[in-house]
Amino acid sequence: MNAASTHSSKPALRWLLRRARTARLWIVLSVSLGFGSGVLLITQAALIAQLLQAVFIDARPRSELTGTFVLFAMVVAGRALMAWGREMAGFQAGARVRTDVRRDLLAHMTAAGPALTRQEQTGALASTVVEQVEALHNFFAHYLPQLGLAVLIPVSIVAVVFPVSWTAGAILAGTAPLIPLFMVLIGMGAESISQRQFQALSRMSGHFLDVLQGLPTLKRFRRSKAEAERVAKVSHDYRLRTMSVLRVAFLSSAVLEFFSSVSIALVAVYLGTHFLGYIDFGSYGSPLTLGAGLFILVLAPDFYLPLRELGTHYHARAEAAGAAEAILQILDTPLPAQAAAVDTAGIAKPIEIVFDEVGFAYASRPPYLFQNVSFTVRSGEKLTLAGASGVGKSTLLDLLMGFEQPSQGTITINGTPLPRISHQDWRNQLAWVGQQPLLFYGSLHDNIRLGCLEAGAPAIRAAARAAKVLEFADRMPQGLDTPVGEKGHRLSRGQAQRVALARAFLADAPLLLLDEPTAGLDAANERLVVEAIDRLSHGRTVIMVTHRMANVRDNDRILTLAGGGIAEDGCYRDLMAARGPLFNLLQSPVEARNHG
Repeated sequence: MNAASTHSSKPALRWLLRRARTARLWIVLSVSLGFGSGVLLITQAALIAQLLQAVFIDARPRSELTGTFVLFAMVVAGRALMAWGREMAGFQAGARVRTDVRRDLLAHMTAAGPALTRQEQTGALASTVVEQVEALHNFFAHYLPQLGLAVLIPVSIVAVVFPVSWTAGAILAGTAPLIPLFMVLIGMGAESISQRQFQALSRMSGHFLDVLQGLPTLKRFRRSKAEAERVAKVSHDYRLRTMSVLRVAFLSSAVLEFFSSVSIALVAVYLGTHFLGYIDFGSYGSPLTLGAGLFILVLAPDFYLPLRELGTHYHARAEAAGAAEAILQILDTPLPAQAAAVDTAGIAKPIEIVFDEVGFAYASRPPYLFQNVSFTVRSGEKLTLAGASGVGKSTLLDLLMGFEQPSQGTITINGTPLPRISHQDWRNQLAWVGQQPLLFYGSLHDNIRLGCLEAGAPAIRAAARAAKVLEFADRMPQGLDTPVGEKGHRLSRGQAQRVALARAFLADAPLLLLDEPTAGLDAANERLVVEAIDRLSHGRTVIMVTHRMANVRDNDRILTLAGGGIAEDGCYRDLMAARGPLFNLLQSPVEARNHG
């Protein structure tokens, strides 16, 4: 792996270690139980050597060894219980971290708002929240505990072997560093491959979700077969990357097994030559007994076992580092400015909104979309934002909802700068209806209830009646309990828009934001939606973006945006009489069809 990728993984590893603090007790418990199992392992080896010495060399009757056999059985049972406890503690550590990370991801994505989904594919975000968070589990459940055991158990074994034979102890201590050395060398390559694999997984998830969502369009344009071939190619590429990761993992296992086998063989050769009389050093001047030799030989494989298991789990480190980089890309996304929340009473009704010299430019497109926009919206006022497509009308609503931040100027609510107001408190004062209503899989009742989760069935039915939802819901077999598909499947565009209006009725917020609520509707549905909006607007402050001037001629004010700012401000009659930008806009063939 090159230096750049090594450097890039360091922040991810530091973040993983910080995350381990939330599961510190479970990790410590896992290490403690593993170390306890290691101590019992040494005891078990001593008992095996003692039993073999007693039976085959000392020829002691078996009746004298009953206590030793019972103790041996107790040690084996104790190791089994500790192994089970260690696995459970490791699982709890991984589960705790995964829960916390997933919660933080969802909270960050919620706080970031739509700005984040504009930068990332929905499928890639879903892959990060699900698959890549799951990929952290083995790092905390197995790798970190094994990292401690790879030190504690070998050191303990060397400590008990050295008093028996310093030569065998020296062989163990001298060959032990070879395994971590080659584990790191091979693991560095595995980390780089794992990072690339997670990137491929995110792209594949995003592409597959895009294909599923666009399947009707692909079928209409006879592109479904071509997209199926692309999905097959992406899946094939991912399979090849997965096999590359497994190839490195199996290679590392083979290398570690080789070095541990060679090291165990060295210990066995030393013991064999010592018993044959060719070597008489290493046992402090007295020959080793068969029991002592068996004790060392039984412990030798278990000396390298924690190191080999660390090598086996080393790919979990690489996998977690790759997943952490993808997670950090989301968590490092800057959030909208928000200082300490003020009291909700500070933004209670009546609400007055002031835009003061506000300008906005997208980070990817430095030129300003608009600049020096200043206006005031008083409580109870009905304001319409007009202008050609792309001048920033919807962006003004995004700024007001806190989804985007002004590049210049300030927005104040009752004299308080918007960034100083809690996003949650501010959005509780808003009801929003867009031009593309988003309905979720569930019933009509569930979708309307999103306007106020605490609302009961009578309030939801009243909102449905006010928004004209009952006109079609009562004709359905299950009424408001009728299930609808994702994005309003089974409903017409006008019906889905009325469900969105019912949410706004249920929210009962003092400020109503409408972004092209009648766009794309036929005459009958438009009439119903306009009637519902008129009822919804009563007694509320309304800011509406629309191209349908026929529906807003009675609104208090119209702001026309043009040339990167506010071109004119006034009522419909005065602006049309002035024959300015609004008049010219309505004379264009496209706009004439909208306003006619």
